[in-house]
Amino acid sequence: MIALPAPQLAGIEAAYAVPPRAYHDFGHVREVLRHYDAVAAGPGWVQPDEVRLAVLYHDAIYEPGRKDNEARSAAFAVADIARWLPDAGVDAGRVAALIELTARHGSFSPADFGKTAVADDTCHFLDCDMAILGAEPAVFDAYDRAIAAEYRGHVPDWLFRINRRRFLKALLARPRIFLSGFFHERLDAQARANLRRAVTTKR
Repeated sequence: MIALPAPQLAGIEAAYAVPPRAYHDFGHVREVLRHYDAVAAGPGWVQPDEVRLAVLYHDAIYEPGRKDNEARSAAFAVADIARWLPDAGVDAGRVAALIELTARHGSFSPADFGKTAVADDTCHFLDCDMAILGAEPAVFDAYDRAIAAEYRGHVPDWLFRINRRRFLKALLARPRIFLSGFFHERLDAQARANLRRAVTTKR
């Protein structure tokens, strides 16, 4: 695994602090890295360095309500890889592509990525980011409140509730919440219980 230079890591952590965030901060990255490690110890990664960098950068640029957060985070990642890891053999395009896919959470099915080992990486990466849906109820509820807090002041409360409930209901209606078998088998039941509860409380 590539060791990141200290200034690069410091720059990433600094990016996650601006603007101040209730959920999409570096604590979120640490949690996604925990799931990344679980995949590494289980089915494994084909491109571990690229996926780890995608985890580190995927929400580096985050302003609630903007449509280009993922594209800007991907561009930030590509620039940093060129600056700090020019000779590390990292596929920066792959890192950027993974980050940009996070803009479409909840719209994919496993068939969208095929049955290759690289496709498995994609599914596992996206599932790592969405694993919070299958967290214990208290952890999920804290996440749900934090998302609402991030949008407060950016979107009218009534509109946020409508859009959030629509998104959660759409997830609940999908035959697969998680794209990979690794996450589906462990987290689907808890995720559905959490989503049902959240949808009910947002009426």
